[in-house]
Amino acid sequence: MGKRKIAFIGTGVMGSSIVKHLLKADYEVTVFTRTKEKAEALVGLGASWAETAGKATANADIVLTMVGYPSDVEEVYYSENGILQNAREGMIFIDMTTSSPALAKRIAADAEQKGITSIDAPVSGGDIGAQNGTLSIMCGGDERTFDEVLPLLQVFGKQIVYQGKAGAGQHTKMCNQIAIATNMIGVCEALVYGKEAGLDAETVLQSISSGAAGSWSLSNLAPRMIKGDFEPGFYVKHFLKDMNIALAEAEQMKLPLPGLQLAKEMYNELVEEGYGEKGTQVLYKQYRTE
Repeated sequence: MGKRKIAFIGTGVMGSSIVKHLLKADYEVTVFTRTKEKAEALVGLGASWAETAGKATANADIVLTMVGYPSDVEEVYYSENGILQNAREGMIFIDMTTSSPALAKRIAADAEQKGITSIDAPVSGGDIGAQNGTLSIMCGGDERTFDEVLPLLQVFGKQIVYQGKAGAGQHTKMCNQIAIATNMIGVCEALVYGKEAGLDAETVLQSISSGAAGSWSLSNLAPRMIKGDFEPGFYVKHFLKDMNIALAEAEQMKLPLPGLQLAKEMYNELVEEGYGEKGTQVLYKQYRTE
């Protein structure tokens, strides 16, 4: 695939890093985000700015979106100044927001009516993965379109897997979030247990991170917990949103997920205590005894 014109909607913690990779790879990128100040650094690096998602779309061949909530996805795709109203036949949509599978299917169906193909492509890897260009990307939608956009996704992703028809990427991301949610409880409990046993947390991590207990959260987030660094690589409020989506989908399947339910309740308490803008590693505060 040649270097087509890109519109990127949403330049948050992860989106900004992705745009930097695209610019470095010499893609022509137009950005839109609700707070223009968040995009100023990207404009300084060579991105163009659009006043609305629709105006960004009008000048693009491929539209990538990465916003916060399913309601935000609906707004940028379906509003009067949004993507669908300003799109043209032959374009490609790639939504990297973690959103609902049902919404991914709806966007794909509505896009198809206009001669447009759509991929739901949520990512995992947090701020570190975005910065390093090593995100895991889970894709649903038309397989030929996936093959077409794969070189683009490889600019900022490493593990990029086609999962199936529209919505399959989002369902796979729910599997990812379920695994992380319960694993985060285990990471916190391991650290606080070690502390109460009088162990040095750093040396504990040296032993357990590379063994059977190893996980991305243990290697990347446990060190932040130890340092008291709770700044976001991925916001608690967005993780709670993901857990709610997963639980709603599980309820439709009549599938009980008690571990996920417990994690959701613990993170909900953190949001109520004012930690919604912190990183998911702030769960450690539920256990700290000092």
